[in-house]
Amino acid sequence: MKNVGTKALETNRLVLRRFNENDYIEMYDNWASDEKVTKYVSFNPHKDYNETKVILNEWIKDYDNGSYNWVVELKSTHEIIGNINVIEISKKHNNCEVGYVYGSKFWGNGYASESLKRVLEFLLNECEFHLVEAKHHASNPASCRVMEKAGMKKDGILRERRVNKIKDGYDDLVIYSITKSDLQ
Repeated sequence: MKNVGTKALETNRLVLRRFNENDYIEMYDNWASDEKVTKYVSFNPHKDYNETKVILNEWIKDYDNGSYNWVVELKSTHEIIGNINVIEISKKHNNCEVGYVYGSKFWGNGYASESLKRVLEFLLNECEFHLVEAKHHASNPASCRVMEKAGMKKDGILRERRVNKIKDGYDDLVIYSITKSDLQ
């Protein structure tokens, strides 16, 4: 495993780059305050720009520690539409977990799977991870399609691992992964 850190990446339609301190406004407007988005992630909708700015400044500082955290930007308009990052790294087992979030007004355009595929290629080839995994709430089948389109395979289901923010109860957590040999 090589710790390359957040390197700028591109796809046909997207630029994946480091966050900068001015991104907090679009981050808040496009996904951090979006209740449709936050029902499937660990954070609640941000209350104001300041909450987003504080978190963003922490992420920017974390680049000095070799973090992997990209803002996803449309090439055509330079609008930022989401975020994809490495949530956890296991050096012992040479693997990592990725997570992503996109504003609901950008859903259904293939941006999430396009950026995930590029990040997976980077992590497996350039960073030399053996395996990359991702998880989604069972009640979010769109995230399943994102992972499958990016080449990931379903590993299994962890029963009732996450609180369901919409209904009273719990969601199963579905795990997907990909190895370097899966890319070929």
